[in-house]
Amino acid sequence: MDHGPGPAGPASPLLIACALGIEQFALRSGLGRAGDAPGPVTVLRTGMGPKAAEAAVSRALGAEGDPRTAVLAAGFCAGLSLGMHPGDLVVAVETREPGSSTVCAGTGLLAEALARAVPGRTVHTGPLTGSAHVVRGHERAELRATGAIAVDMESAATLRTALRSGPRPVAAVRVVVDAPEHELVRIGTISGGISAFRVLRAVLPAFYEWHRSLLLPRR
Repeated sequence: MDHGPGPAGPASPLLIACALGIEQFALRSGLGRAGDAPGPVTVLRTGMGPKAAEAAVSRALGAEGDPRTAVLAAGFCAGLSLGMHPGDLVVAVETREPGSSTVCAGTGLLAEALARAVPGRTVHTGPLTGSAHVVRGHERAELRATGAIAVDMESAATLRTALRSGPRPVAAVRVVVDAPEHELVRIGTISGGISAFRVLRAVLPAFYEWHRSLLLPRR
């Protein structure tokens, strides 16, 4: 079941959830260069892991009390598909976790907007799977066999929790920081991590375009 475009309206808020301080810094540093947002924007740092994401998003949506809030999970991820490179973008068509999945809204529009916002970077679309820990080695191949194209620890929990608080548009965009042929150890200390940081800093115009599209009347 597609949960978008949902109950968005004039001045509909946008909540962008990420796990790490470096992700929050990258996203916030792009706010001033992205042009006017169609509504209030909050960049929420949830902390690492699905439990932290669930708790932080639940608190944030409860505090805002606005059922129109669109939620977008963002940050870094591990690529699963062969041929991926650090700095590639992943747009989830759905997020997966054990026992459930969440369909994302406006996937095609979001992918097109990202291609314009970050020209020269490859945009991949497909299932984004969740994990409770950092995925290495054989686990990456096992997850790839399920059809997932990337993995992270927070997106699935973020979107599930957002919808538990009420129907709303949700999406997930991740920047590949390592991939099967480019496995990294520490983010930000090597070229792949720096490349992913620069891409994440540039994605806000695409997020705003996606958010703005949710405000259009249904036909």
